[in-house]
Amino acid sequence: MRRNVVVGNWKMHGNIKSNQILLEKVIDGLQDLHHADYVVCVPNPYLFQARTLLENTNVDWGGQNVNQHEEGAFTGAVAPHMLTDLGCTYVILGHSERRSLFYETNLTAAARFDAAIKAGLTPILCVGETLAEHDAGLTEIIVASQMDAVMATLSEQDFAKAMQLNMVFAYEPVWAIGTGKSATPEQAQSVHQFIRQRVARRSPEAAEKVRIIYGGSVKANNAEPLFAMPDIDGGLIGGASLLADEFVAICQVANSVASSNCPRELTEYRSPAAPD
Repeated sequence: MRRNVVVGNWKMHGNIKSNQILLEKVIDGLQDLHHADYVVCVPNPYLFQARTLLENTNVDWGGQNVNQHEEGAFTGAVAPHMLTDLGCTYVILGHSERRSLFYETNLTAAARFDAAIKAGLTPILCVGETLAEHDAGLTEIIVASQMDAVMATLSEQDFAKAMQLNMVFAYEPVWAIGTGKSATPEQAQSVHQFIRQRVARRSPEAAEKVRIIYGGSVKANNAEPLFAMPDIDGGLIGGASLLADEFVAICQVANSVASSNCPRELTEYRSPAAPD
C-alpha cells in the first residue's frame, strides 16, 4: 500500500528566528502521526538549521532544487552531494516557478532528476499546465511531455533506483498555485490517474507503487476530499506550509486518510490507456 506524503515548500521565505518557531510547532504537532510521511523543503541557507532541529523526529527535510553537476564553475548552484551532506533525503525538481522565472526546461529537469537519484535523493518531479493550456484542453499533452522527458532518459537500472527511492510526482496545475483556486478532487484525480497510467507504460508494478501528490492551494479545509481520492497520495504545500497550525492540520488529514484503510491499493494499472 502506498504511503501518503505531505511536503512543505517554503519557497523564498523564512529567517532563523521564525524558522525555529515554525519547525518546533510542526515537530510538536506531528510527533504522534505515524501513518504518513512529512517533509519540509527549506531555502538552502537554512538546511543546516533544519537538520539540527529535525534530526531524530518524524519530519524529513529536503532541497527546493539541485544542479545536475557534482562540482565545477557554476556560481550559485548547489550540487547533489551538498544536499546529502546536510542530511536531505528529498529534492523538488521542475517546479513551475523554476520553469517560468528561471527558464528551466523539461531537459534540465530530466538531467537534475538523474543526478538526484544517483546521489540517493528522492526526487519530487513537478508537472502541470498553465491556465491557457488547461482551457485549451491540453492538460494531458503537457503533463505527458513533462513526464516523458524524464522517463525517456532513465535506464532500467536508474528507473529501478528511482523506485527504490520512492520517487514522487507532484501534479501542480499552474493556474492553482498561489491563486486561491484549486482543482476539484475529481479534476485532480483524473490527472493523477493519467500520470499513473503513464508510468504503467514503463512498468505496471511501478505504477502501483509510485506516489503522486497534488499541489495547488491545498488547505486544511480542502485536503480531505483531495487526499481521499484513490490516486492522490498526499500534497505539495506552498503558502500553508508557512503556517504551523495549517500545515499540521493538513498532515493530520493525510495521516487520518492513511489510517482509515482507504482502498487505494486496490487500483490496478495493467492495461494503461494513456495516449501516445
